[in-house]
Amino acid sequence: MKFTNGTWLPREGYSIHSPKEIFEVERKDGSLTLYAPSTKQTGRASSVDSGMLTIRLSSPAPNIISVRIDHHKGTRNRDAAFRLNARNVVPVFAETEDEYVFVSGSTEARVPKSGDFSIRFLFNGRVLTSTGQQGLAYITDKDGRGFIRERLELDVGEHIYGLGERFTPFVRNGQSVDIWNEDGGTDSDQSYKNIPFYMSSRSYGIFVNHTGRISYEIGSECPSKTQFSVPGESMEYLVFGGETNRHVLTLYAELFGRPSLPPSWSFGLWLSTSFVTDYSEETVLEFVDGMIERGIPLSVFHFDCFWMKGFEWTSFLWDQERFPDPAGLIRKLHERGIRVCLWINPYIAQKSPLFQEGLDGGYFVTTGAGDVWQWDRWQAGMALVDFTLPIARGWYQKRVDDLIRMGVDCFKTDFGERIPVADPFYGAGAAKDGIVYHNGSSAESMHNMYAYIYQEAVFEMLEKRLGKNNACIFARAATVGCQQFPVHWGGDCPSSYAGMAETLRGGLSLSLSAFGFWSHDIGGFEDGCNPDLFIRWLQFGLLSSHSRLYGNGQYKVPWMYGEEAVEIAAHFTRLKLGMMPYLFSAAVESSTLGLPILRPMFLEFPNDETCQMLDRQYMLGPSLLCAPIMNDSGTVRYYVPKGTWTNILTRDRIEGPCWRSEKHDYFTLPVLARENTILVTGKTDDTTEYDYLDSVTITVFELSDNRRVSVDIFSSDAQKSGCVRATRKDKTILIETEGIKGSCRLMLTNIFRIKLASQGVPEVNEWGTMFVFNAGKLQIELL
Repeated sequence: MKFTNGTWLPREGYSIHSPKEIFEVERKDGSLTLYAPSTKQTGRASSVDSGMLTIRLSSPAPNIISVRIDHHKGTRNRDAAFRLNARNVVPVFAETEDEYVFVSGSTEARVPKSGDFSIRFLFNGRVLTSTGQQGLAYITDKDGRGFIRERLELDVGEHIYGLGERFTPFVRNGQSVDIWNEDGGTDSDQSYKNIPFYMSSRSYGIFVNHTGRISYEIGSECPSKTQFSVPGESMEYLVFGGETNRHVLTLYAELFGRPSLPPSWSFGLWLSTSFVTDYSEETVLEFVDGMIERGIPLSVFHFDCFWMKGFEWTSFLWDQERFPDPAGLIRKLHERGIRVCLWINPYIAQKSPLFQEGLDGGYFVTTGAGDVWQWDRWQAGMALVDFTLPIARGWYQKRVDDLIRMGVDCFKTDFGERIPVADPFYGAGAAKDGIVYHNGSSAESMHNMYAYIYQEAVFEMLEKRLGKNNACIFARAATVGCQQFPVHWGGDCPSSYAGMAETLRGGLSLSLSAFGFWSHDIGGFEDGCNPDLFIRWLQFGLLSSHSRLYGNGQYKVPWMYGEEAVEIAAHFTRLKLGMMPYLFSAAVESSTLGLPILRPMFLEFPNDETCQMLDRQYMLGPSLLCAPIMNDSGTVRYYVPKGTWTNILTRDRIEGPCWRSEKHDYFTLPVLARENTILVTGKTDDTTEYDYLDSVTITVFELSDNRRVSVDIFSSDAQKSGCVRATRKDKTILIETEGIKGSCRLMLTNIFRIKLASQGVPEVNEWGTMFVFNAGKLQIELL
């Protein structure tokens, strides 16, 4: 939202009131309060007819500084609130000759004692950003509506990332962004998952603690500033300081919740009915058996909307004509080793048998006139479950629980973006009499928050019934905190190479808000997928944390795209399942630190400026670089950071830094292991559910001299752990394992001349030297 007409003038209809100086400072209860009038105080008369902003500095956790701005504090707050895991922080207050200093951990705010208004933010003495006279402001429009606006300095060459899932260019500079969940598809500037947290290439983050609409102008209205504004009389933002952006992201995850660990079976291949295709029990079993017969390991079968009758979503009742024995069908799928996922949404259509029950119980969101809010978009006469009413939440959870008891393993918690508002200022769906939630929260603040309370209710029931680390949903909408309820997928994307690219941009952007687990529709959601696109998207999809075959009006079973697609589906599914020890270790890291499995390059290589702009490649966990092929020529151009890298599929060695142009058949693409990586793979490739600590293969890539590296490995239930260490000193390499059992295979890449080994007989091939040894310790002397 733009307020100015060029550098000096406000836009017509707006009045801008900026603080001119710090009039007084007050230290109290672990906070530093600044009183900043909008006129220069040249004498006693200056305090008359002058507005003032009250700015309170505090700290919810170490290295994080809260900036709370109030214009008129008497305005009643009816907004929903994000849930913070705040800690008891004792900040440090200091004064220099010229400044007041507020310190939390290594992050500090500095305020001048005299002169023009400003606040500088630093980490370990390094300036992060700052605000000043033309930054912070209270603004009114022609209708008297108020806004708080902040502008923070953008340094030369500084890049801004994040703000949730966004499909526009990965670097946010130059963009206008509204934090407002919309069902707009991926080929738009709208987003299903809006998160008011951005990250800078200068290793800091800014979070705006507001649940309603937030408008950002990122180097757009003012090229040297990152601007954000909210309607109303107050605003709070948090400044995260860190050594690196990895550090910043872990601070964010600690404050707003780390991802839960999904069950290991969820990392396998998911197959769905697609959306409007024709299907029944016979279709489902035909597809599942077709996958098994063709040697494509399948982990989950997903039933989309039409497991229920049309016009009745959501009823939680199977369409008996097409699925006469749902419990028996679930049993047949379980006997084949397949988990079951069902589609649901938080809307109850008027034709649903549950509608009258919800109406009589008062379980739906209402208007200010006391009527149930309804409209005909998506489902005729649909109402919205009010999850802020405990009895309504329990009523919905009971239906979920009934299906879990039937044998359903997880749910696709679709939608949650089309949430009504009370004021047309906020967009379509406004109710003229207002919108009422049981907890009294305003409709505008609940619009984005609804995704959280909906997904939390379903995830909570799954976790209660199935146990910790066994709950999994497949969600589209999100807000702050939803990362705790994995998995989220990218939404409705075009079936095109451009659709693949924008999907990846969305996933990279979302990952910077601690969403550790992410998926997308292989082949694209929209119709028009051809065999080449399907195969290239298969490669990308099976090199993501979660992998699902799904579409709109097209089935996505591989054999409908040719026999070669069947081969590729089997090949890359088995590649992924074999890498489960590595992937699940990255998953545990995500659940303990908040670092995503799919990572932007700059997150792993903060000192490489080229990595700051890359959005067509990514790191899969800490050690593997992936560059999907997004054209029908099989060509790819990608960047390799400094070091010696090895393509795990072709065995090519690459010295970085460099740009690479390559051409690949359907069985390969750039999947590069960085030097000094220990890649542990498993003993099987036909399921995700095996012992990741038994009879593993250990590949050590380009181990440097005088280097010691290690990796932790976890069992598929995350209850046990093991460790592999590799040390190289002069001519000696020592491999040690703990918690690993059985006979292990070791591959040392690019090492060909062995003098002797403490156990096992070396076998030399074109890749390096391989050993078979009993878990424990293996010492190797090189020639």
